Amino acid sequence: MANTASTSASALTLPDSRRRYNRTLLLVAGLGGLLYGVDVGIIGGALPYLEATSHLTAGQLSIIVAAVLLGSVISTLFAGLLADAMGRKPLMTLSGLAFVISIPIIALSHGYGPLFLGRLLQGISGGFIGVVVPLYLAECLGASTRGKGTGVFQWLLTLGIVSAALIGIYYSYRVEAVERIADAATIFHFKDQAWRRIFWVSLPPGVLFVFGSLLVAESPRWLFRRGNKELAYASLLRSRSPEQADTELHEMEEIANAAASKSNTGTAVKDSLLRRKYVIPFLLACVILFCNTATGVNSIIGYNTSILLQSGLSDLSAHWGYVIFTFVNFLLTLTGMSLVDRTGRRFLFIMGTIGIITSLIGVGMLFLRTEKLTINCRSVLQTMVKPDQSLALQFTPDEARTLMAKEGYTGNEINSHRASLAVIYSYGGFTGATTFVRSDDPAAAPIRITREEALPTSRFEAYVKNPFTNLDAARTAPLKIEGAYLGQVPDAQHGWLVAIGLYLFMSFYAVGPGVCVWLALSELMPTRIRSNGMSIALVINQLVSTTLAAVFLPVVSKYGYSTIFFLFASFTVVYLITVFFFLPETKGKTLEEIEAHFERA
Repeated sequence: MANTASTSASALTLPDSRRRYNRTLLLVAGLGGLLYGVDVGIIGGALPYLEATSHLTAGQLSIIVAAVLLGSVISTLFAGLLADAMGRKPLMTLSGLAFVISIPIIALSHGYGPLFLGRLLQGISGGFIGVVVPLYLAECLGASTRGKGTGVFQWLLTLGIVSAALIGIYYSYRVEAVERIADAATIFHFKDQAWRRIFWVSLPPGVLFVFGSLLVAESPRWLFRRGNKELAYASLLRSRSPEQADTELHEMEEIANAAASKSNTGTAVKDSLLRRKYVIPFLLACVILFCNTATGVNSIIGYNTSILLQSGLSDLSAHWGYVIFTFVNFLLTLTGMSLVDRTGRRFLFIMGTIGIITSLIGVGMLFLRTEKLTINCRSVLQTMVKPDQSLALQFTPDEARTLMAKEGYTGNEINSHRASLAVIYSYGGFTGATTFVRSDDPAAAPIRITREEALPTSRFEAYVKNPFTNLDAARTAPLKIEGAYLGQVPDAQHGWLVAIGLYLFMSFYAVGPGVCVWLALSELMPTRIRSNGMSIALVINQLVSTTLAAVFLPVVSKYGYSTIFFLFASFTVVYLITVFFFLPETKGKTLEEIEAHFERA
């Protein structure tokens, strides 16, 4: 074996060649993070224009945002099995191709169905990447560089989000320029083209990742487990010295021989998956992944521009606020990368979660103060429902003034020229909510509620939304306005205070959980269950993320932004308790040493 392997790798034993390959390895893995970041962040810049031109309801828009996360759940569920069956490298290529195909489906779509399909495909790509790239890095990198290598994945993930934000701000400038000189119809058409072009521009990272995944070798540990010792050794030699490769191959052989010995003596049955070294780290990883998403990070990234718009910033300022938000994420992730192998994972986790709790409570308090200045125009809007049980309302300053007068509002806290409105409604037992619209946005699409857009399109979707409601009865039920919340849009100073609170949130997340969560996922899982265990933990993570994204707008419309931020803070308290009391320090330990710790725990 040694002769064949050394011959295969003879051209790669020079230090310069190994350094180049290691850089290539990290670059390709980083491109996976870049693609994952684009998956998460691209909707942030496109969403305001999609809201303005697509005529989708708040529930449908929530599903479009959540479709990426739903696709991630589907693909993550099978990613571990596929990574074991076909290999890490082919699965990385497949995930890149899925993203490339999704872009034209979205950008050329007209209607809810194609948009949902394209975003779902993007999510499938992201789910595969979220499992296979950290798995690939854990199996290809040594203990001393595992933190840095996984940090590169997270760092370029944040670069993907920054890139998406820059694309969004570019089109925000173009939309503002058109709004100054064009009529409403032209503005509408340009906004419709803007969100489509934002998705087109995100295509190159997918193409680069596909080509890059073809340049790296297969995971040596996967090759060894498949019985390809010579190829495994050759793969090790591409990134290590012959001495290091010999040592690691010897360790693989020792573990394989020990397992074979147990099998031959009939003791393998004792190595049950219910042993402490499997159950405890698996459950710990699942709780950490659950809480990590329950901080609301994906929802705050996806809805960031909309949050800043409602906090009082103008369209252009909100887009710039989002760009700054993504740069904070990018720069503080770099800080986290530099600290993770020095200070350790546990310290960064604890510091980060404490900061997240503080910043979320602060942002919630800011919104709570302004949301008190709200009146419910439910009864007035109920009288405006048409005979076909639909409602259409262009929310202008004059309309805002009319609604307040009919509701009997005589105060001066709400200015009709700077007001916002969100409507909660139902057909039968199916409840929906519109997005917030502002009276100071002349190009805003009217509030439009119709039975066709509000009701589920299938019995399966109806069961998911409300298993206790009869879809047939809802198809003839009248439109009921459950709430119509008209309030004052805060001033720009309030908007920037909210933005600063979100920057603090992102800073603490990026330097702590943002870098460490991928390490915790790959390091805590024992070798025997790593691929499938990571899949299950990430499925839980994505289910939480999908649920939060789907309910975000309806909850905000009905209860306000303060409620959702306080909810995120409460989940983060659970996160802090879990890390503080149960997470061991894994800095500088081999995967085998971490596994042994849980065996003794």
